Amino acid sequence: MLPFRVVDRVKFIVERQLVKGAGFQLLVVGIFIGLISLIGGLLVVPQGGDFDDPGSAVWWAFLRLTDPGYLGDDVGTWQRFVSTLLTISGYVVFMGTLVAILTRWLIAKMEDLERGLTPVILKHHVVVLGWTAQTLPLLSELLGSSGRMRRFLEKHDTQKLNLVVLSEEASAEQVHELRNEPGIGRRARQIILRSGSAIQPEALHRVACLDAAAVIVPSAVYDASSLITSDVETVKALLSIAAQARQYQAPLPFVVAEIQDVRKLPVVGRAYPGPIEVVAGNATISRLMVQNVLHPGLSEVYNELLTAGEGNEIYVRGGDSLAGLSLGELASQRPGVIILGLLRPHGHGWDIRLAAPSETQIESEDRVVMMARGYSETESDPKLPVLPEISRGEAKRSVCADNLEGRRILLLGWNRRVPSLLAEFASYGPGQPVLDIVSVVPITEREHALSRYAAGKPFEGYSHIEADYMVEDELRRINPAGYDTILLLSSDRFASGEEADARTMVGYLQLEDILAEAPRRPQLIMELSDPDNRHLLYGHQSEMLISPMILSHVLAQVALRRELRVVLEELFTAGGAEIQFRDPGDYPLPASVDFQLLERTLAGEGEIALGVFRNQPDATGRHLMLNPPRRAFLDLQPGDRLVVLCVSD
Repeated sequence: MLPFRVVDRVKFIVERQLVKGAGFQLLVVGIFIGLISLIGGLLVVPQGGDFDDPGSAVWWAFLRLTDPGYLGDDVGTWQRFVSTLLTISGYVVFMGTLVAILTRWLIAKMEDLERGLTPVILKHHVVVLGWTAQTLPLLSELLGSSGRMRRFLEKHDTQKLNLVVLSEEASAEQVHELRNEPGIGRRARQIILRSGSAIQPEALHRVACLDAAAVIVPSAVYDASSLITSDVETVKALLSIAAQARQYQAPLPFVVAEIQDVRKLPVVGRAYPGPIEVVAGNATISRLMVQNVLHPGLSEVYNELLTAGEGNEIYVRGGDSLAGLSLGELASQRPGVIILGLLRPHGHGWDIRLAAPSETQIESEDRVVMMARGYSETESDPKLPVLPEISRGEAKRSVCADNLEGRRILLLGWNRRVPSLLAEFASYGPGQPVLDIVSVVPITEREHALSRYAAGKPFEGYSHIEADYMVEDELRRINPAGYDTILLLSSDRFASGEEADARTMVGYLQLEDILAEAPRRPQLIMELSDPDNRHLLYGHQSEMLISPMILSHVLAQVALRRELRVVLEELFTAGGAEIQFRDPGDYPLPASVDFQLLERTLAGEGEIALGVFRNQPDATGRHLMLNPPRRAFLDLQPGDRLVVLCVSD
């Protein structure tokens, strides 16, 4: 047994008391104060004088120790010497140590409060489980959806929207980010931060999930090599919510969950038996990318429809106040709205009837799908003029889906979305494009990811190139100008979206230098991860897709109106109703045409006119003009295209 000194034993005992917290620290300091007062009093007892007994001497020493104002009252050299030592000890032990302990305790308590460890006492609020790149635009969407939010609050019989966000570590820095986010600002006071992980049951209790009107579960970000994926965390959170509901015998809240792997849909269904809408993040962005390849320029359409800000959005209104009207009659009474169709209950789902004939009667259980600049425009206003009713029948011509056969596509970069992107290309029929995938990720790792996603059915028509598109010589050897379409993908192997976008934007600028020397320019689609970077590339010639903003919009709007998910899925997938671009020469249009005449002409073909895509951009760089005023003359120029909602085979 090792020998220990007495001083070591004392130090160990004191240390074990100090680590127990502020209360025990104060006890130790009190003991030291008592010992110093006792020793100081005993030192002056032999001097006699005012000290009749040891108790008076100890009290004298305690007063000198705790209050330096007594220092000049003492008489005699020895008494003054002891008093000076006691006063100095008081500065160190009583004032210094005591203030330090109390200050540290107060700071620790304030930090605990800032971390948000106290359960919220709210009902009918909206919970967001996770702080990711999507959280800020998601919160901005929820706070900015005034019309939808008003109806949402009325439905849940509450007056004020409260948002609760569960973050791994809630901090003052995140509060600062909220206040600086466009669309939030002062309304950050409506947002409550709580610390914890979505896979921790106590953290879900902390944000009062069971009392929420809606719970939104955006995908978290994990390292590509991690065994824990965002879908694993999402399923675990759903299991925990369901378990808490069983424990407290409470009804399950409505959940909007994002998953990355669409194959996990059955797992999500088994994990959560309550009301839920699932948004497949990778599949959604992949569908939009493929649609954009088929219809160059379409990114402006869904950047307007699927992101917050100025422009049009898709709204779903209940049919209870519109029952008895036909779609044509409703369109004539809403001059600022384009009626896209309706949803009719069918079993446990919906029968989607977009671009339906204008004589279709609206029933009380139906949901009417509209496109408008604001929610208020979808409501009845007797002050607005009534438009002439337009008759639209069934589609007169069959619009076949576009063929990708033979199209050469270059993918620059690699992320977890590539397997679902290739699967989306494969879903467009037998005619497949030729894809070249350029990345620094080893080919064996890419092939492994593709084979796992394809479940033993390898994709065809693609090849791998191991190169770094940031190196100009390697990029030139690939000859990007020889492709029809270039997809510049955002990497998911960086710590933040800012780092990933920095690489993407530098690669884009380098690519522009190479393409400027070529006689032919391919279609260029760039994906970004951080919404704050969308304004950095001024005057860019590429089509830009900001994945977190689009997914945030979808999650927020589906949380407020769950039927919107099936509408978006119908619009941006192969087959069914699609938004397409058309040549004005395909229709019998006069030389001068306003939007109302364009609507009437396209209605004769069973289609819906949505707007115009200009060949030349305006002063802001925009090509798209959706839902213009009915009497506005369009002044169509060579190269302009019509934006049309039609039904494809």
